[in-house]
This record gives sequence, structure tokens and C-alpha cells, in this order.
Amino acid sequence: MLVTKISVVAALGALAAFTSPSEAFTAPSCVGFGRSVAAQSAVGRIPKLGLSHATKAPLAAAPRAQKSGVTGCSMAGYNIDLTGKVAFVAGVADASGYGWAIAKQLANAGCTIIVGTWPPVMTLFERGLKKGFGEDGMLDNGEQMKIEKIYPLDAMFSTPDEVDEATKSNKRYAGLEGYDIKSCAEKVKADYGKVDFLIHSLANGPEVTKPLLETSRNGYLAASSASAYSMISMLQHFGPLMPEGGSAISLTYIASERVVPGYGGGMSSAKAQLESDTKVLSWEAGRMYGIRVNTISAGPLASRAAVAIKKGGAGERNYIDYCIDYNIANTPLPKPLYADDVGKTALALCSDLTTAVTGTCQYVDNGMHAMGLTVDSGSFKEYIDKQGGVPWDGWKPDVGAKRLAGKE
Repeated sequence: MLVTKISVVAALGALAAFTSPSEAFTAPSCVGFGRSVAAQSAVGRIPKLGLSHATKAPLAAAPRAQKSGVTGCSMAGYNIDLTGKVAFVAGVADASGYGWAIAKQLANAGCTIIVGTWPPVMTLFERGLKKGFGEDGMLDNGEQMKIEKIYPLDAMFSTPDEVDEATKSNKRYAGLEGYDIKSCAEKVKADYGKVDFLIHSLANGPEVTKPLLETSRNGYLAASSASAYSMISMLQHFGPLMPEGGSAISLTYIASERVVPGYGGGMSSAKAQLESDTKVLSWEAGRMYGIRVNTISAGPLASRAAVAIKKGGAGERNYIDYCIDYNIANTPLPKPLYADDVGKTALALCSDLTTAVTGTCQYVDNGMHAMGLTVDSGSFKEYIDKQGGVPWDGWKPDVGAKRLAGKE
């Protein structure tokens, strides 16, 4: 099992969204905190709630791992050793998404990886694992990443009694049982006894291509159920399995805060719910189980699910292709976003580098969340050029240095 060594600076560099730089680079002196300390707090734990988840060239696909330089977490320095830890990653069905990237980085640190996969694509995923996912499946030590076990999981159902007859009789669910969240948690408990890290990489909006004004009630509620409530349900059922000091992480998107045309069907609302719930869950799960709850607001990635959204676009270009190009053109760091950027941030949030970090939304989007005006339209180009500001077509160190020095 590979034990990852990562420098403090490298790990916490992924957490640039911290409020205070001094806090971001202060290494904690201990892992977690004792139950006795929390119990002696004047506030104490909450009552038991009975809680039972810019380039101009077209970019056809977002890269999932940087091809040059230091990869993964192989830098010497701070030792992140997750040997003996168990991570349950919900929503993994291939090697193209953020869930896989998070699992890979945790595996690099020695963590045991188990996943929850949507039943209709479970067989396909198992076949892919047997064939191998090539470079996407390789750990930093050259070994193939190992998924210890795959559990069928349909996060639309919290308990067995919620599973409808149509689903039970669906041939894509044939031969499977116990795929509701509660049953899945019970199986994980029987197999591993605990879950140190809970990763919620789930989202679904059946009407995502529809504007909000055209979204039906059922479509809106389905998006909220699958993308937001599922996190609540997962913490209800997996929380009791999580040792103190554990970490729960979900994935969100900037459309929760800003208007992103084309991201419809109530998905923007669902992500806003997820972010709000993250704060409340950090309080409740923190006091009840002593665990941290955070969400990562990731930039667009050409994952299997995202590529399936084929609204508009010429030729083979999908909606996500335009989103990726737009972000590269307008972010403070005009470069591609890699899935491993999110994976390494999640690794830091699961490690003892961030034992005091909870209830936060960590942006991993090359700074897109900070932008108020975009630059690719050229509306302000003349003004910026006359003011001698940052080069309009992307940051060029040599030109930028001259301008800052007043030599140009």
C-alpha cells in the first residue's frame, strides 16, 4: 500500500480559498479532538436527533491529470498516511469524474477505497475495472488503483420501503438488492465496521437541459432529491459508522451562486441547497459524531455525466465543452482544470492538515468564482489596454512584469 508524502505547502495550496493565509499554512498539532473535550464544552453536543451525503482552441475534453511536472502527491515533506482508513465514495461509475479523482488521491495515501455505484451502470463499471483504465487508474507508485468493493447504490432511495415497484421490476436492477442508502450503509458496516471518509459525488437533474421557467415540479424535486437530500440521507446512515475526526465531502458548482445559462432543471437550486446544508450538517454532525463536513465547488469537467448534456453546440461539441472554454478564457488562472486538482483538495480535507476546517465551500475552479466581469467579450478591452492593466489575452509573465514595473 502506498503511503503518500506531500509537502504542507503543496497540500494546502489546494486550499487557497481559506480566509486567512496564516491559518491555511499552520500545521495542526493533533488529529481530531477528543470526545471528552467536546462533551465538557459549555455548549455541549446537540441532542440525539435519531439520524439513522484562456485558450482560443476548442477543448473537446477536460484533462483528468496533469501530464507534466509532479503528479499526484509524490513530493517529499509532510507525511499524509491514510493506511488503515476506509473511504466510501458514492457516485463513481468510471475513471472520468471527480469522484474517481478523489478516490485515486486517497488511495495514493494508502486509504482503502470502496464505492457506491448506480445500479444501471454497475456492470459496465465492473467491466471497465477488469480491463483497467490505463493511466487514469495508475497510482503514483505505478500500481493499478484497487477498488476493494463496489456496492450498488441508488441515492434516490433512503430506505428499502421507498423503492418503488417500477424500479424493482426494471431489468437494469435485476439481481440486485439493498441498493437504498440505509441498506448500503448496513452492508458497509458489516464488511468494514467503519467509514473514515464519506465522499458524496452524486448529482442528477432529469430536466437539466430545460430553463428553470420550463422545469416541472417533479423535475425540480427530483434534482433536489438526488443532488442535495442524498447528502443528508448519507450522513444520517453513514454518520454513525464514522470515527471522530472523520471527514464528509460533497461536490457543488458555482451555479449555486451565479447565473449559469444552460444549467437548468433546478440543478442550480439543488447545489444552493447542498451548500446551505453543508453548514447545518457541519454543526449537527460535528456535535453528534465529531466529524467535519465540507463541500468543494469545482469548475467544469468533461466527465461522462457532463458530456451527456448535449444542448446546442455545433458538430460534436457539447454544453460542457463551451463551459470549459469559457472558464479557461475568463479565469484568473487561464489554464485547464484537472480532476486531480479537486482530488488533491479532497485529500487535504480528509487529512490531519485540516482538522479545524468544517462547514466550508472550497473553490477549486482556477478562481472563476471571484470574477464579476468576464473578459472574453472584449467589452472592456480598450479600457484595460489604455490603463496598462493585466494583458487581456491571458497572463504573460514577461509583459506583466514590465507593466507592473512601469516600463510598458
